[in-house]
Amino acid sequence: MPQSRRRAPTTNLRRAATVELVADSAHYDTLVGAMRSASVSLWIGTANVKELRVEAPVGTRARARGQYISLLDVLSELAKRGVELRILHAGVPSRAFRAELARQPSLLRGGLSMRRCPRVHLKVVVIDGRLLYLGSANLTGAGLGAKGDGRRNFELGVMTDDDGLLDAVQARFDKIWVGAECAGCRLRALCPQPLDAL
Repeated sequence: MPQSRRRAPTTNLRRAATVELVADSAHYDTLVGAMRSASVSLWIGTANVKELRVEAPVGTRARARGQYISLLDVLSELAKRGVELRILHAGVPSRAFRAELARQPSLLRGGLSMRRCPRVHLKVVVIDGRLLYLGSANLTGAGLGAKGDGRRNFELGVMTDDDGLLDAVQARFDKIWVGAECAGCRLRALCPQPLDAL
């Protein structure tokens, strides 16, 4: 009589998560609004960093006048509330971004950390460790800014609260952030400032 094979116990790996497709101009409403809601942390991974103008906050006179402010103003308000702010990027930020940052020296002293790795090409936004954007949009006006139709990039991404993806993306981001990838990087000799040397 043949022996019956024992089957290994199976674990149900299904989990509930929301996933929303973000396309083109929806990047502005979805991402900028989510960034403004951060209460603990905001991690941004992007190849390019450019000055990005966004609508002034609801309820302000600037908003009533239809004015736009720098995203750095939004980050400054988050920093004042104690939100941890990280931007991991590849290229040198645009001249306009650097000029705006120079007008806000307290932002760098008070919470915004930026690290540059020329190999970064990922585009992610992680809000409070609970919400994740993963897609194609850089931190630029054309990528997710309030540019008009015909001037905005064609972009696709997803917003999700999936715990597994959040854990994996945050672990990958942090590994790059702390320089754990630097030792084996074949571009290290060309790197302006290896992250493991910070």
